[in-house]
Amino acid sequence: MLGTLIRGVGGMYTAVGDDGAEYTLRARGKLRHEHITPMAGDRVEMSPGSGEQHGWLERVLERSSVLTRPPVANLELLILTIAPTPEPDMLLIDRLMVMARLAGVDCLLCINKNDIDPSIGERVREEYMAARVPIETVSALKSDTLAGLYGAMVGKTCCFAGQSGVGKSTILSALIGRRLKIGEISARTERGKHTTRHSELLIENGLRVLDTPGFSLFALDGVQPQSLQEAYAEFEGLSASCRFQPCMHDREPGCVVRETMLACGAAARYERYRELLAETRQAWNDRYK
Repeated sequence: MLGTLIRGVGGMYTAVGDDGAEYTLRARGKLRHEHITPMAGDRVEMSPGSGEQHGWLERVLERSSVLTRPPVANLELLILTIAPTPEPDMLLIDRLMVMARLAGVDCLLCINKNDIDPSIGERVREEYMAARVPIETVSALKSDTLAGLYGAMVGKTCCFAGQSGVGKSTILSALIGRRLKIGEISARTERGKHTTRHSELLIENGLRVLDTPGFSLFALDGVQPQSLQEAYAEFEGLSASCRFQPCMHDREPGCVVRETMLACGAAARYERYRELLAETRQAWNDRYK
């Protein structure tokens, strides 16, 4: 029988079969020997148990995409979520966007609590104007602001990602019509408290949403420095005009990408690109140490 893995906790997995029923499974030992870790979102082949006995997860089918932070499979749309509080970490957002785009996953920027500070949305729209990423501004507690986001998610396996405390669980609750565990913002650090402890695929209200743990530390492991620019849509069409070929769009004279980014209101995003470029160069140089 085929099905979709919706969660895995403590070596036990839950899958929804193509018949619509839920099954509790253990993974066959051969998966461990093959170094395959089942993930939420995986399409799997399984053998249901009889009575109260668990079944067996026999095989993980080929994945269309794989992300490790958060650990999810077959993702189609990554919804990068920020809010006025905690302070937006746009470097984290850019890291996640790079990770997604290099994995072939579409992105959408979601700005929650927009009613608190509309200037955040205005600034982000200017910075990402040429990045070819849809932007939705919402207020999770006002259902009439969620229609655009809901429409963008229908028919796709989606995942919210970003700092903890920006309201991902609140948005999810509003979209699927069921209250999820909501965290609070720490008054001392202005960082969110983690509420989601493991990745889980929610299939409700016409949506397929991967609910994942919040996080704030993320490294671009294994990304080659020259591949980084492939994740920046705004560089396309400009790179060929740079004086030097290939151009890394760092400090090279005659770099049209740098000149354009600095002139079009995206200077902060460009400087974050340079920060990520330096990071990937260092990691690539140190990979055999």
